Amino acid sequence: MRPLGTYRLAPALPDRLAPLAALARDLRSTWREDVRSLFRDLDPEEWERNGNPVVLLRTTDPARLLALASDEPYVERVLAVARALDVEDAAPPRHAAAAALAASGDRIAYFCAEFGLTEILPIYSGGLGVLAGDQLKSASDLGVPLVGVGLFYREGFFRQTLTADARQKESYPIADPHDLPVDVLPTPAGVAPIVSVRVGERDVHLLVRRVRVGRTTLLLLDSHLPVNRPSDREITNRLYGGDKEMRIRQELALGIGGMRALDLAGLRPTVRHANEGHAAFLGLERIRQLRAERGLSFSEAREIAMAGSVFTTHTPVAAGIDLFPSELMKKYFAGKVDAYGISFDELLGLGRQVPEDPHEFFSMAVLGLRLSAHVNGVSKLHAHVSRRLWRGVFPEAPLSEIPIAAVTNGVHPDTWTAPAIAALGPRREEGADRGELWRRHEGLRAALVHAVRSRTAVARQRRGAPDVEIEAAWQLLDPSALTIGFARRFATYKRATLIFHDPERIARLLEDAHRPVQLLFAGKAHPKDEPGKEFLRRVGELATLPEFRSRVVLLDDYDMRLARLLVSGSDVWLNNPIRPNEASGTSGMKAAMNGVLNLSVLDGWWDEAPRDGTGFTMGDDTDGRTDDDVASALYDQLESEVIPLFYDRPGGDRSQMPAAWVECMAAAASRLGRIFSSDRMLGDYLEISYAPAAARVRRLSEDGEKGARELAAWKAKTRVAWDAVEFASVTLDPADPARIAPGRKFRVQVHLRLGELGPEDLAVDWFEGEMDRSGGVDAGYSTPLAFVERRDGTAAWAGTVQRPEDDRRGYSVRVRPRHPLLSHPNETGLVLWAE
Repeated sequence: MRPLGTYRLAPALPDRLAPLAALARDLRSTWREDVRSLFRDLDPEEWERNGNPVVLLRTTDPARLLALASDEPYVERVLAVARALDVEDAAPPRHAAAAALAASGDRIAYFCAEFGLTEILPIYSGGLGVLAGDQLKSASDLGVPLVGVGLFYREGFFRQTLTADARQKESYPIADPHDLPVDVLPTPAGVAPIVSVRVGERDVHLLVRRVRVGRTTLLLLDSHLPVNRPSDREITNRLYGGDKEMRIRQELALGIGGMRALDLAGLRPTVRHANEGHAAFLGLERIRQLRAERGLSFSEAREIAMAGSVFTTHTPVAAGIDLFPSELMKKYFAGKVDAYGISFDELLGLGRQVPEDPHEFFSMAVLGLRLSAHVNGVSKLHAHVSRRLWRGVFPEAPLSEIPIAAVTNGVHPDTWTAPAIAALGPRREEGADRGELWRRHEGLRAALVHAVRSRTAVARQRRGAPDVEIEAAWQLLDPSALTIGFARRFATYKRATLIFHDPERIARLLEDAHRPVQLLFAGKAHPKDEPGKEFLRRVGELATLPEFRSRVVLLDDYDMRLARLLVSGSDVWLNNPIRPNEASGTSGMKAAMNGVLNLSVLDGWWDEAPRDGTGFTMGDDTDGRTDDDVASALYDQLESEVIPLFYDRPGGDRSQMPAAWVECMAAAASRLGRIFSSDRMLGDYLEISYAPAAARVRRLSEDGEKGARELAAWKAKTRVAWDAVEFASVTLDPADPARIAPGRKFRVQVHLRLGELGPEDLAVDWFEGEMDRSGGVDAGYSTPLAFVERRDGTAAWAGTVQRPEDDRRGYSVRVRPRHPLLSHPNETGLVLWAE
């Protein structure tokens, strides 16, 4: 039996401590020390065990609460914190673009399938969710008018335990919402906060829950209601659980239900941000709203919906992209297409790179691309990879002009910087005090070693290990040894086992009594990822070998709490994926925030980081390098740079500070910490996507959606007339630019037959770039040509071009549709190249 609910009495707080009830449900307790300390002081031991302020208030001895209510300094702290948060709540936005959005009444809705805000709210699996949580926290800090939308998973992702032979076992404890910093969305006149979504043949009802992330609201949809059938209650049971059918049901709840929840809450947004393809159905729901409320056609509604939609793709790995067969789409959407104003086949085309291909599955990522005017990858390298991956959506555009921008991820400094390090002000230009930075880091490493020993002893006791093994856990590791951390999802492309590629070579490094090295591993493999589980098992197996037993530890049940210990207590953060599969990789940013040095391949964020003096790089920027190559580069770096620098101490005394190493720590915390913060990331989204999107929505919507209607009509006319556009002539003067000296200029004149289009409908430009191995030009730059005249059924454009220094460049002339309301020049997908 899965209970519908449990009996939970609200804590009986003394009146003088009443503000604690609201503070316990405000997730600023996860990143503000003044809030955290109030709950820690209630019961330090219980706080250390679970860190859940909601549970702490319920379980604290009433006599203890009464005693604290008479403790004037404590009461004043409670009142001071409550006043400070009230002042913060009323403060204006700290970012100019956010202030402008707030002043014009605009709001951003940020949709994601998971949110990693705190380990006590287990509705996340890994990097995507933690990134989303950090975005909400920065929105609170900066005062950005943003609301989050997700699902409330009663069983979360999964809790992980490891058997004696390191085989992963999954369990799914049921979360009780009464024990979490979650409440039910209040609504006017006490209306039940429930929205409905048609899922297959029946309506599924979703309770709207609310989480307070400081100044930012997060809405979570919960299908666990008595009115729903048992199978429908399971929709929000598990994150990434079940089969494709469960996935599409969850994504209907997220995208469509989430849009309706925003309306119910009175939080209809101007801009909607789908963080990965799981939420892409929101674009269809926005089109339905616009058609129902404003009487627009599909094409007209799509213009406004696209203008206000932002889509972020997070992975170049196929397993991370949801694909649905047409039969499954028909089951869940055949009854919805009339409301969108299109046929079912047209709907399928929105999710295919080649709309007419009946064999292509429906891709949620392609749907996000086709219904969003603002698209981005999560690092510069990932944006480049994504342009290649999704070029089928823009088949005629050069790779360099496919409209996928880069907004490199960032992490929330106050969440991920250990308080002991944060107190030093590590983000200052000059960095933290070196001696104190080292002393505090040594304390964090010692705390990590203690936590590893304790967790390992508990894990061994839990699985019935002999007493001698449990006792041996307390001898693991050396609190002063060079500690390398590897903690992330155990996907095979991340190559968790790579450091053991040459067991004898790594064993020599680990066994060196004068310069010891130790390795810590943590992470979960998806329950259906058998190769990933095998990598996990292999690491656990190696950790039991005599040559590794005291120097290699695999920790189970990786979560945000363990992550904070690892990214602050390790000395080196190891990252060796198969390039370019790591889209961003935020764990290394968290480590850098604490002065931990990255040792990484040139993938994701590390490829664009200022690396000189802030960490170490293995290998070069070649894609797909073999395990042999990368492992060799890894060992070389450890032997020649990392280990010598760490143990470079005055007189060889290991108790002394390694001055050069600590300089790198300070540089990492200062330089990398400033660049790769979620405040910077959110600022980029504001300037690159949110503010322009809101402005364009207003422009298309004013005067009775005049702009949207005009643009949709122009696109329809242009598509019909496009086949009649053709080159009459292309003339160069001199005729062969290869014969003039580099740097000299030459003239270009183009005559076009326009058919039913006018010169104002077209843009003509000169395009050139370096030729690839096939002799084509896939990246380069353009020079616009100016309209000259129209005569005898043709129109002329002309311009001056400078011959480049590089003789490997190819060139051509191209024509594209042009309209002042287009979001980008390649939006129509129509291009004519001179042959």
